[in-house]
Amino acid sequence: MKKSIKLLFAALLSVLLLAACSSNESTSSSESEESSSNSEETKEDQSGTLRVAFGMGESEWKVFENEIIPAFEQETGIKVSPIAIESDNLINKLTAEVDSGNFSVDMFAQDVNNLSALVDRNLVEDLSDYKSEIPDTVISGMVDVSTFEDQLLFMPYRPNVEVTFYNQKKFDKYGMKPPENWDELLQTAKTFKEEEGQGRVAMKANLGGDNVLHMFDFIRQAGGDPYVLNDEGSIKAFTFMQKLYPYLAEQSSKATWDTMNQYLEKDSVYLGQNWPFYIPQFHDHGKDEIKAYSGWSGPEKESHTLGGEVIGIPKGSKKVDEAIQFAQFLMSKEVQELLVSELAWPSVRSDAYGSVQGYQKPYFEAIKNALEHAEPRGNVPYWGDAESIYTEAFQKIVVEGGNVEENLNTAAEQLQKLQNQ
Repeated sequence: MKKSIKLLFAALLSVLLLAACSSNESTSSSESEESSSNSEETKEDQSGTLRVAFGMGESEWKVFENEIIPAFEQETGIKVSPIAIESDNLINKLTAEVDSGNFSVDMFAQDVNNLSALVDRNLVEDLSDYKSEIPDTVISGMVDVSTFEDQLLFMPYRPNVEVTFYNQKKFDKYGMKPPENWDELLQTAKTFKEEEGQGRVAMKANLGGDNVLHMFDFIRQAGGDPYVLNDEGSIKAFTFMQKLYPYLAEQSSKATWDTMNQYLEKDSVYLGQNWPFYIPQFHDHGKDEIKAYSGWSGPEKESHTLGGEVIGIPKGSKKVDEAIQFAQFLMSKEVQELLVSELAWPSVRSDAYGSVQGYQKPYFEAIKNALEHAEPRGNVPYWGDAESIYTEAFQKIVVEGGNVEENLNTAAEQLQKLQNQ
């Protein structure tokens, strides 16, 4: 299949060139798609086109529009019309369309940690009858996050997990190795600050969603439950983060999924965790000294929050069969290998890393190792209100040095109130 994808790419490039423009042009195109989809479509368009909504970047859209979609269309005869839509806008759009029965989206991808609102509003089809279509090699955690009360409501598509990036040259300069446990992490942070006069180890301490995911990792590494928050593991985690914080890079307070890569590339941070999408750019920009591994263990285990996206089909859709065919296509070994090799996406399949070569190999070993220790954050209906509880606890305990147990007890009480609502 991969060979046919490449041949299709060459044959159709001139036709699809306008669809693979800059991100601004992609945005304009997507707005046009959404605008046209709101108008009345012809019966032929309604019956012959599968409209799929994904939130992707420019380089990701190019691979889909130039290679994956044309190959699927040739194989099945089903025309695919991609729509770019942000996750925040998807729920409101689907709510209106499911209520009206007038669909402009036939299939969509959504973050694994943002599924509860879709489920609570009954916006998605029950796909339990199609569970047998999921390949045996698909990561079990992606099936778990797709299942609610024994119903398969989503199809696995794209896992994601943070890995730990480090600057090999800087570690070699001080005769150090990447930390494998909390004690070594603390010592690494101390050494860099003592040697260079400023912190070089960063965590995402931005008091946002990135920050919360790192808190979940530390809590689970200590054997705690982040939905309890004042248990023994949580106390250990916040006590450790409080000790670590004074030795962190000042960039930590602004570190996000995007800026962390910049800090690593500019040598202002020597060790930091992030999603793996930037691996090709590190290589293209001549920064091969930036290596990666799965990360460190806590007192109890190694743990990383499972991220990524799953596929959903709006409830009441008349194109379930077509959407399932596209989902199967995206889960196929050939397509997953293409996504791995061209976009550095972690694969939803454990057997789709055969095409990884050269500089990519050690990075994908790190990704595979991290996925073996990945745990879903968990979908809870009160998440929008809960996030601020975690960040407030981090601010008071880690940043300001407040009493760990006292502040966690307060946060746990607030969390319990949300859970009881």
